[in-house]
Amino acid sequence: MDARDRLIVALDLPGVKEAEAMVSRLGDAVTFYKIGYQLAYAGGLSFTDALIKSGKQVFLDLKLHDIGNTVSKGVESVAQTGATFLTVHAYPQTMKAAVEGKRGSKLKILAVTVLTSYDDNDLTEAGYKLGVGALVGQRAGQARDLNVDGLVCSAEEAANLRKIVGPGLSLVTPGIRPAGAAKDDQKRIMTPEKAISAGADYLVVGRPITEAADPKAAAEAIVAEIKQAKV
Repeated sequence: MDARDRLIVALDLPGVKEAEAMVSRLGDAVTFYKIGYQLAYAGGLSFTDALIKSGKQVFLDLKLHDIGNTVSKGVESVAQTGATFLTVHAYPQTMKAAVEGKRGSKLKILAVTVLTSYDDNDLTEAGYKLGVGALVGQRAGQARDLNVDGLVCSAEEAANLRKIVGPGLSLVTPGIRPAGAAKDDQKRIMTPEKAISAGADYLVVGRPITEAADPKAAAEAIVAEIKQAKV
């Protein structure tokens, strides 16, 4: 896989106009974009079509979680957009319904194990008895058994998860911060080179690129780091 294709830029921007401007600034330095809640609910779903027609890949980070029929039908609709990835929360019923909903399409389902802004204390407050590592491992095994295509996890968990799921599942890691960058609200982070070396397949990077003085240069620097990784 080309190093550029491993970088997914998160278009966490207020509207389509801002997203179009960012994509234009990044040019051929970026081939893959993530559209999450903020942009999706501000016209970003229709923008998906424009990105795909321009030759880009799209990751719809919608984190679906509902009763099985609702998830399955929602995934069927998303599959028609031509998106490459779609996220769902890693609850067994939700993952099973998503896999059923994407049948016959090229859409790949990514299960979100534990959000990278969570730590053990956050899980305790939410009522979980397991810590981050144990819960991530449990959900990874369930995702593997349900034929989910990949996992969203922190880079520090990638090496252990690769042992659990084997080579068949893609590991997509947010919380990527180049050396010296601010952590923002992420609690489990890693540099691009270390994340790829740890077993990540794709890196999701938002603010370190979109808020940089020169976004294209920032993206190219991350791609250069990816190339240096030992895989």
